[in-house]
Amino acid sequence: MFTSILSSVEGTLTIQNALLCTIVSLVLGFVIAVVYMSQGGYTKNFVMTLVLLPMLVQLVIMLVNGNLGTSVAVLGTFGLVRFRSVPGTSKDIASIFFAMAVGLATGTGYLTFAAVMTVIVGIVFLILGKSNFGEARQNEKHLKITIAENLDYTEIFDDIFPVYTSRCSLQRVKTVNLGSMYELDYQITLKDAGKEKEMIDALRCRNGNLTIVCGRRAALQEEL
Repeated sequence: MFTSILSSVEGTLTIQNALLCTIVSLVLGFVIAVVYMSQGGYTKNFVMTLVLLPMLVQLVIMLVNGNLGTSVAVLGTFGLVRFRSVPGTSKDIASIFFAMAVGLATGTGYLTFAAVMTVIVGIVFLILGKSNFGEARQNEKHLKITIAENLDYTEIFDDIFPVYTSRCSLQRVKTVNLGSMYELDYQITLKDAGKEKEMIDALRCRNGNLTIVCGRRAALQEEL
């Protein structure tokens, strides 16, 4: 079933096979883009890239056509793409690899395999995106607190955190504002999510009303 339509081609490529592979790559690229857009938070430029990427990879693979030297050159070119692009989220990186894998399959003539894998991976992508799998609990927060340099950050909030959190871990300490302040990064689990504002007000009184940032842990750490 999963046989290549190019298996009978020896050193030559017919225009019919090339056009068929290109059309299939474009169609599957549209499918990948639609799956990505269903998750929300996308830009037109990135969606266009997902549509075109399978076709572009397929064209490159067809041009290589088993030549070892050309394959090494193409591998180096693909390696440069990552370093010349803006860092994205893990979902963006997975989508790019998804599109490239489809392009590799269509470029070698395995059209049926590419279509089946696109459907399977797309369904899994949709299910994982719509479900609560992997999501941090609502009570788990990433907390950033700025304090003056003359305060002892090791004990300054020891009486506040036990009241509002069931777990609190200091992850990082960084100097800011030319070393005149400390920025403390905590991973916390709230006892009651409804008392988040009350906790922040208590922290503001202790740190002199300097900057406090409290948000979902996943939202602040999803970038690669």
